[in-house]
Amino acid sequence: MNALLELVSDTAASAIWAMVAASLLPLAMALTAKAIGGFNLADNAHPRDFLQGTTGAAARANAAQQNSYETLPIFLAAVLTAMLFFVPQSIINILAWLYVLIRIGFCVAYITNLATFRSILWVLSIACCLMLFYLAIRVSI
Repeated sequence: MNALLELVSDTAASAIWAMVAASLLPLAMALTAKAIGGFNLADNAHPRDFLQGTTGAAARANAAQQNSYETLPIFLAAVLTAMLFFVPQSIINILAWLYVLIRIGFCVAYITNLATFRSILWVLSIACCLMLFYLAIRVSI
């Protein structure tokens, strides 16, 4: 675990890169859903209709995309709030990258239909955001 934590730098750039990675995750899930579902150029005229018509792993990848969009604003607000209130940058970075890693695990669990594990990962990812908000509140008092 310490080796993993040492990979995260103490600069604000690390948190910004985590926000970029989290922002690209829904796109990655959309591409995954399309690839699994057999998307072709003719489907590009109405890609949402195509994705709504998918089943199985492709439908679950699309649901992971939608869920990633739903939680992204909370994450971005949490990181920015923590930075605004001068929570120690190393803590922000660790929680930000932990969120990204958990969300990647969430997406994999969603696609592979591991419902209970997926729900646990969802709670853990939201806990990272709530911790960032909590730390900002603690620093501001």
